[in-house]
Amino acid sequence: MAVSSGLSTTYALETLIHGGTNSSSLIKVFGRNHRHGYLNFKRSFVSPRCDASSSGSASDSVRSSSISALEQLKTSAADRYTKERSSIVVIGLSIHTCPVEMREKLAIPEAEWPRAIEELCNLNHIEEAAVLSTCNRMEIYVVALSQHRGVKEVTEWMSKTSGVPVSEICQHRFLLYNSEATQHIFEVSAGLDSLVLGEGQILAQVKQVVTVGQKIDGFGRNISGLFKHAISVGKRVRTETSISAGAVSVSSAAVELALMKLPEASHASARMLVIGAGKMGKLVIKHLVAKGCTKMVVVNRSEERVAAIRVEMPDVQIIYKPLPEMLACAAEADVIFTSTASESLLFKKENVQALPPVGSGVGGVRRFIDISVPRNVGSCISELENAKVYNVDDLKEVVAANKEDRLRKAMEAQAIITEEIKEFEAWRDSLETVPTIKKLRAYAERLRVAELEKCLSKMNPDLSKKDKRAVDDLSRGILNKLLHGPMQHLRCDESEGRTLNETIENMHALNRMFSLETDVSLLEQKVRAKLDQIQK
Repeated sequence: MAVSSGLSTTYALETLIHGGTNSSSLIKVFGRNHRHGYLNFKRSFVSPRCDASSSGSASDSVRSSSISALEQLKTSAADRYTKERSSIVVIGLSIHTCPVEMREKLAIPEAEWPRAIEELCNLNHIEEAAVLSTCNRMEIYVVALSQHRGVKEVTEWMSKTSGVPVSEICQHRFLLYNSEATQHIFEVSAGLDSLVLGEGQILAQVKQVVTVGQKIDGFGRNISGLFKHAISVGKRVRTETSISAGAVSVSSAAVELALMKLPEASHASARMLVIGAGKMGKLVIKHLVAKGCTKMVVVNRSEERVAAIRVEMPDVQIIYKPLPEMLACAAEADVIFTSTASESLLFKKENVQALPPVGSGVGGVRRFIDISVPRNVGSCISELENAKVYNVDDLKEVVAANKEDRLRKAMEAQAIITEEIKEFEAWRDSLETVPTIKKLRAYAERLRVAELEKCLSKMNPDLSKKDKRAVDDLSRGILNKLLHGPMQHLRCDESEGRTLNETIENMHALNRMFSLETDVSLLEQKVRAKLDQIQK
C-alpha cells in the first residue's frame, strides 16, 4: 500500500503493527537510513505465529506489548526530531586541510549552487543548505535533523557529484556543529580563516552566497540568518579593527610571489601575461600596476572587460588578445598569471614544451602563477627545465613572514566574533517561540469567531453592516488586549530585562496551558514536509 503525504506517523506505525502496510512504505515515511531501525523495531513486538489454541490472554499480552513498543518508538522519534533542535553543520575542505588537487575536484561553480542546494535539501535529514566554493575552500552548510545521518548523506552526495571516494573526502574534510559552525563562518567572513589575513574578497563571496540563495527555497531561515549575520560580522571587524590595514588579496599575493621568484633586476622588464579579466584577473592587473608594471598583455574571451580596465588605468598599456591567441601570447611572456573559470587545463606539458625559451634575464625559466580552482595549468609542467608552476597553495610562502602581526590582529577580531556568536545564538533560540505565537493567535481567533457568530445569530437579522462591523471590532479589540501580555512575554526583548531563558519558559507554559502543540504533531509535520519534498 502506497503511503500518501497526508498519512500520519501514528497511522503508519499502527498499520505496520497489524499488517496493513509493508516495510518500504514505512521507510518512505521515516527515510531510507531508518531501515535498520525499522527492522529492530519490527522484531521488538511482532511475535511468531500462534496456534489456533492460543489463549485470549496471550493475544492481549501481544497487543499490549505492541502498543507499548509503538509508544516507545513514537517517543524516541519525537525526541530525535523535535526535542533536539536541528543542528547547523559545516562539512568543508579548505586550503588548511586539503590540497588543491582535491579541492578542484569538489569545487562547485556558482552557476551550480542552486542545483546543489536543491539536491542537498532532497536528502532525508537535510532541511536547509548553502554552498561556499572559492579558490581556497569548498564548504557546505546545512541544517540537519540528525547530525550523524546528515553528515553521512552530504558526504555521500559530495562523493557522487565529484567522483571522489567517500574515504578520501573523510580524510581531508573538517566537520563543525552549531556554535563552532557559527564561529567558523564568522571568521571566514571577517578574513580570519583566509590564507591572507583580512583579505576583502571573501566577504564579497559570502555576500554572493546570500544573493544566490535568496532565490532558492532550500536557503531557509536559519542558513539565511547565519550568512546575513556573518556579513555584518565581516563588516564590523573591518571597521573596528586594523585587520584590513595593509591586508592583501590572493591576487596581490600572487603578484608578490611572482616578484619573489624573478631576479630583482628583471622586475621592470619581465613580460607579463594575464589570462582572464574577471574579478581575480582585474586585481592581478591592478597589483602589477602598483608594483610598477606599465605594459602587459591580457587574454580574455571578449574585449569588453579589458576595455573597462583600460578606462580605469589610462596610463598603462594593456594589450587585449582573444582566447585563441593564448599560446602565441604565452610564447612571448616571461610570467603568466591564470585566473579563469575554465574546468579544463589551459596549459598542458606538451603545450609549454613547444614554446620558445625565455631569456637569461629572468633566469631562463617561464613562470606560471595559477590562482584558479579548478587549476588552469598542469602541475607536471614543473618537470620541464625551463618552466615552473605555482598554484594557490604556494601563496603560503608570501604570507608567512608577518605571522606575529596576523595573530595580534586576529585577537582583536575574535573578541567581536565572540559577542556576535552570542547574539546569533539568541536570535536562533528565539525562533523557537514563533510557532507558539502563531498557534496562540490562531487558537484565540477561532474562539473569537465562534463566539461572534453565536452573538450575531441572537441579534436582529436586519442589523446594519456598520453595527456588525462595530461588534466585530469590539471582539477584535478585546482579543488583542488579552493577547498583548502573553505575546510580549513570548518575545525576547532585552530592553524589558527579559532573558532568553525566561522567554522559552513562557513558551512552554503557554503550550501546556492551551495545549498548543504535541511532540507527535510536530514530528508528523516534519515527516510530511520531508516526504513531500522527496516526492516532488
